Amino acid sequence: MGNRLSKIATRTGDNGSTGLGDGSRTSKDSVRVHAMGDVDELNSHIGLLLCEAMPEALREELVSIQHDLFDLGGEICIPGYQLITEVHVGRLDDLLEKYNADLPALTEFILPAGSRAASIAHICRTVCRRAERSIVALGKAETIHDHPRQYVNRLSDLLFVLSRVLNRFAGGSDVLWQHERKRG
Repeated sequence: MGNRLSKIATRTGDNGSTGLGDGSRTSKDSVRVHAMGDVDELNSHIGLLLCEAMPEALREELVSIQHDLFDLGGEICIPGYQLITEVHVGRLDDLLEKYNADLPALTEFILPAGSRAASIAHICRTVCRRAERSIVALGKAETIHDHPRQYVNRLSDLLFVLSRVLNRFAGGSDVLWQHERKRG
């Protein structure tokens, strides 16, 4: 794909439609556009997460994930096109194994809390789950490849694990849900 942005305000979407990567146009409220938007929002939240202190290796891995998400958005934008492969999914599996290796086993549910970076990672996780739901909905409406759905499913798991890693990096730990706490 070449550089196609010559100007930003084209006014071609004023009628409620938007252009796809194959040159076709679709409604801005289509399931495809929802999926593209959710992936874009996830990428933006990861950009916010990258503003926080974290291990340099993790930073580099998140930047790589941002590039993957841009590719994922491109794949969704071009019906029938494929950019995300099993290699991308496998990289996330490897990262899950790497970061899970040093974490203690969970004995209770955790709250989306702790350090600022961990909390942002939890927001990324929930936005990722929404992107996954959008991609599943797109797959029910139109034919898409399996790897985008698999990628965001693994990524949401990884973001959960990374929230735990980031809490430890900040000197804290998981914030456990206290199911026996007094209510009232």
